[in-house]
Amino acid sequence: MNTSKLAEGLKGSEIIKIAGEVNALKAQGEVIYNQTIGDFDSNIFPIPDELKKAIVDAYNDNQTNYPAANGVEPLRKTVSEYLLKHLKLEYDANEVLISGGARPLIYAIYQTILDIDDTVLYPVPSWNNDAYTYLARNNSVIVETLPENKFMPTAEALKPHVKNVNLIALCSPLNPTGTTFDKETLLEISQLVIEENRRRKAQNIKPLYVLYDQIYWQLTYGETVHYNPVSLLPEMREYTIFVDGISKAFAATGVRVGWAFGPLHIINKMKAILGHIGAWAPKAEQVATAKYLNQTEVVSNYIHHIKEELNYRLVAFYDGFQNLQAKGFPVKAIQPEAALYLTVQFNLIGKTTANGETLNTIQEVTSYLLKEAKLALVPFYAFGTSTDSNWFRLSVGTARKEDISTIFELLEQALQKLK
Repeated sequence: MNTSKLAEGLKGSEIIKIAGEVNALKAQGEVIYNQTIGDFDSNIFPIPDELKKAIVDAYNDNQTNYPAANGVEPLRKTVSEYLLKHLKLEYDANEVLISGGARPLIYAIYQTILDIDDTVLYPVPSWNNDAYTYLARNNSVIVETLPENKFMPTAEALKPHVKNVNLIALCSPLNPTGTTFDKETLLEISQLVIEENRRRKAQNIKPLYVLYDQIYWQLTYGETVHYNPVSLLPEMREYTIFVDGISKAFAATGVRVGWAFGPLHIINKMKAILGHIGAWAPKAEQVATAKYLNQTEVVSNYIHHIKEELNYRLVAFYDGFQNLQAKGFPVKAIQPEAALYLTVQFNLIGKTTANGETLNTIQEVTSYLLKEAKLALVPFYAFGTSTDSNWFRLSVGTARKEDISTIFELLEQALQKLK
């Protein structure tokens, strides 16, 4: 063994493994409908023109030296104002930390809150909590959620564990499901945290914190409302660290501008950690993002546009699965609420293919859908669930409207071949 135990034990991404299969088929000339990636095809969903121009202008203005460790002040101030305007959350510019997207911020929260062998509580399916827990050398308590709750955790499911954990990692809207917390559930979870912290304060024990990843909060559809712990219960301000940014709402995943906000003493420690790593967003992109977010009407128009486009695709896919289910095929979908994801079920274990092979595992189901329906999806076990979960994430960020009917024709043909 030539590398550390940490490096040796880090699991590879299941999504990358599936991408390998997709690329192999594409290399053979196959047309594959790849709905695995939690990203956008930038030819279908380009970043806002005004943001692009502001980035180019910032480079032309030679904004290429080191930014401040916590982010350039105009951007932190703009984020502070944006949060107040849209979410009624009051955070000073110094309580905002800018980073190269959301990932370094999540990593920094783990490193700031948790000592080695501390415990993090997180629901599954959820994105990458297993990797961050492993990298921070923490223990985990994992709660597997249920389809009847839209795969969102409940206070009842979390309650038995709160006394024994140091951080609860939550995400809403949720990657991979595209579902959200309802007001009552999130309030109940917040009340659990407050009650537990009153107990800890009385016994002089380190507090229980909540990591609240709301990177998709601007992408909600229909009657769906985004809620957060601090607005529902102001006492939660002391214990909540938010993760947010431009990556999803502005299709700017590669621009790498994210921010965290929360209690000043936590934000300052996170700043110190990320400063040593050098995980800041490029200065030109920071300057440009500040300029862009201040263009209220332009921002509003773009958000309206991207929501309309994503919602069209999510509804079209949802309706397609409803149609297949009505025809008697063993599939199901959960009505989309937010983000760019649809949660779909393929109840195909035990089915026999035209070649006489039985589908015994979810891996085999995933492979069958890829080869026979030309449809690439991510099974929920890639997001930490049990390996026999027959639910999948379907991402619409790379979907062309004109392809959706073809996808369902191919899918129906593939399902008809199974006995």
